[in-house]
Amino acid sequence: MAGGGHFQPVRLDPALERWNFMRENVYQNFKFTKRATRSVVLFTLVFPAVIAGIAIRYDNKYDWAGKLKGESLLRNAPAAKAEEE
Repeated sequence: MAGGGHFQPVRLDPALERWNFMRENVYQNFKFTKRATRSVVLFTLVFPAVIAGIAIRYDNKYDWAGKLKGESLLRNAPAAKAEEE
C-alpha cells in the first residue's frame, strides 16, 4: 500500500557494507595467527598478571581510614626523627 518498501533514503556504500558484515561475523572467520596469538596471550595472561602483581604489592602499604591532614598514608610510617639539641 505504501510502495512495497523499495525506497532507500540513503545510498549504501558497498565497501562499508562489506566491512560491517565482516565486523559482525568475525567469530566465523577468526584464525589463530602469530599476531592473534600474541594479542590473546598478552591481554588474557600478561596484562592481568601485571595488574594483580601491582595490587598485591601495594595491598597493605597504604591506610586511608581516619587520616588527618599532614599524617602519612603509609600503614607503617617511618618514625619521625627527633631533633637533636
